[in-house]
Amino acid sequence: MRLRDIMTREIETIRPDASLQQAAQKMMVLDIGMLPVTEGDQLIGAITDRDITVRATAQGLVADKTPVRAAMTPVVVCGFEDQDIKEGTRLMMDNRVRRLPIMNRSKQLVGVVSLADVATGVDDEVLTAHTLQRISEPTPVQAQV
Repeated sequence: MRLRDIMTREIETIRPDASLQQAAQKMMVLDIGMLPVTEGDQLIGAITDRDITVRATAQGLVADKTPVRAAMTPVVVCGFEDQDIKEGTRLMMDNRVRRLPIMNRSKQLVGVVSLADVATGVDDEVLTAHTLQRISEPTPVQAQV
């Protein structure tokens, strides 16, 4: 199986100059936890509900006045739609990400694979469990807190 076989194709994006409040509202309405950040047709980052809470709120940033670019992750790990699912889950595990933007070979955003997509779309309980376990392991910084 390839990542294209399990990815969510209907993806919403947000601009880097949109406010954090707009991003949070979009996530709430769509019931999602991550939005790819695009400028034109280029993927430039990702913003998660956790970014908004931990990066922005913890720093006292004002949600309706702060642009997404202030809290987004600018370098995004991506998979390719023709990659094997095991390669995609390896990327997710190695980078401890629950959502993996998926590109075509022309580097256009074509989907997202989430941990839920892996759990429901892959008929390999061991791979799914191992992926969840590795993604959920605390980072060395988290372990010290």
